[in-house]
Amino acid sequence: MNRPIRIANCSGFYGDRLSALAEMVRGGPVDVITGDYLAEVTMLVLAKNRLKKPAGGYATTFLRQLRPVAAEIAERGIKVVVNAGGLDPAGLARDTRALLAEAGADLTVAHVEGDDLSARLPELAAAGHDLAHLDTGKPFTSWGHEPLTANAYLGGFGIAAALAGGADIVITGRVADASLVTGAAAWWWGWSPGDHDALAGAVVAGHVIECGAQATGGNFSGFPGIADLRHPGFPIAEVDRDGSSVITKHEGTGGAVTVDTVTAQLLYEVGAPDYLNPDVIARLDTVRVEQEGPDRVRISGVAGQAPPPTTKVAVTGLGGWRNGCTFVLTGLDVDAKAALVERAVRARLDEDPGIADLRFTRIGSPAADPADQMAGSSLLHVAVDGDQQSAGRSFSALCVELALSSYPGIYGMGAPPSGSAYGVYWPTLIPQDVLRHTVVHADGRQELVPPPATGEEPVERSADAQAPYDAGPTVDGPLGRLVHARSGDKGGNANVGLWVADPEAWPWLAATMTTDRLRELLPETRGLAVDRYVLPNLRAVNFVIRGLLDGGATEARRFDTQAKALGEWLRARHVPLPERLLA
Repeated sequence: MNRPIRIANCSGFYGDRLSALAEMVRGGPVDVITGDYLAEVTMLVLAKNRLKKPAGGYATTFLRQLRPVAAEIAERGIKVVVNAGGLDPAGLARDTRALLAEAGADLTVAHVEGDDLSARLPELAAAGHDLAHLDTGKPFTSWGHEPLTANAYLGGFGIAAALAGGADIVITGRVADASLVTGAAAWWWGWSPGDHDALAGAVVAGHVIECGAQATGGNFSGFPGIADLRHPGFPIAEVDRDGSSVITKHEGTGGAVTVDTVTAQLLYEVGAPDYLNPDVIARLDTVRVEQEGPDRVRISGVAGQAPPPTTKVAVTGLGGWRNGCTFVLTGLDVDAKAALVERAVRARLDEDPGIADLRFTRIGSPAADPADQMAGSSLLHVAVDGDQQSAGRSFSALCVELALSSYPGIYGMGAPPSGSAYGVYWPTLIPQDVLRHTVVHADGRQELVPPPATGEEPVERSADAQAPYDAGPTVDGPLGRLVHARSGDKGGNANVGLWVADPEAWPWLAATMTTDRLRELLPETRGLAVDRYVLPNLRAVNFVIRGLLDGGATEARRFDTQAKALGEWLRARHVPLPERLLA
């Protein structure tokens, strides 16, 4: 094993492209194929599935992906590492073995467990762990909801031990997303928990490929410059002994791997430059990226530090009842039409004790002299939270009753639903040494993975002061003429990463995009805490907007619940642009 390990990705979320595993198996040489199926929202989805069906606690799409190529995986000697086990890694391991027996594929299956703390919460609380909210610091006793799931984020050394024990397929529950890659790389290179720089490099590579085609041009603000995005290939990380890597994809596949597509993913759903993983802290402000060749981007220089003494735990449950209805506003007087709907709805619901939250969101503006009906239309979304009686069918009936008694041209985006219980989310921390990180090998033997030697919790280094910049003559225009963006969610917070491809534009971006400018351009961030982090090697600034998404994606009342388009809104806002940079 003296060459870089080729680690491919075949899934970025539960519901990603079903053919991706086959594409990665058949598209070219790979050593390990990873699949990331879990997100904060996914754990709640799986919990709801399990309430209906006891065996519904894992991502069933993995079995559908595996069946057509199981024999080829065995023939090629490829290892497969996935976190599709979700809430039931043992169950998925069992069902995977049954599938392999039917397919006649000689592959061994191990699984990793110990992340599920749902049954241990009372024990942990009794031991003095307050399970305080990661962002607010409130004690867990103040949450007021019954937990459905509680899963700690595990590191990659359980995966490494499973592969070292002879497993061909490793199924995990909740490991940190990048741990799928760090575990495979640690197995290949024989890294120890003290190889911090190498592990940090693998964490960064894992973060880049964990979201599938986002590293090859998907959701990329510079997408018009990519020739073929109809079916972008999934990414591959070639991880070397020192943790440096090359991000690439199979030859002849769609999309592109460039410094900018990789930077976009590096800035996705991150906060401070100290990027935490249960195995190591990767310093994002040390990352260097360079184009090595067509569809080949080298990542190097990543510095690592001892991992933090704690790891994240995501607790989910069910909250109240949520419902919504979307009205179409067409033609003239749309402000008055929207106001009429709001008055009618508030007259019925403002005094209803069963209503906890009522919001009206306008979407789009009709064109003047519209050439077709859709160009002359905009939307009004009405969202409500409360108890099932008031926010359920009663709200839906109210919306239907407006059909003949409100504004001219009224119609909706389908019949109003009856609503459903929304999810609630509680992120917290737990000491790593209380976890029972366990590998269950193919023969049933159990191996406990010892906790790592940890360091101190990192101190965040938010920075807003920047050297002044002489812009010279400017013209007013959209920020996106010079700046790329990628945004996303992290619990109740949103992040927006901004970067420039042109080195000459970096001093301008660093000086211009302060927290005050961000609040000016994005008015809904006013009144919220905003942290700003500078990443000069990437020519990037990263903003973390705290509390924008309420309690997290399952609770968020924004129409864009995961802030996926926040960066594109920011790029559309106008700022003074230096003429010399536009030239």
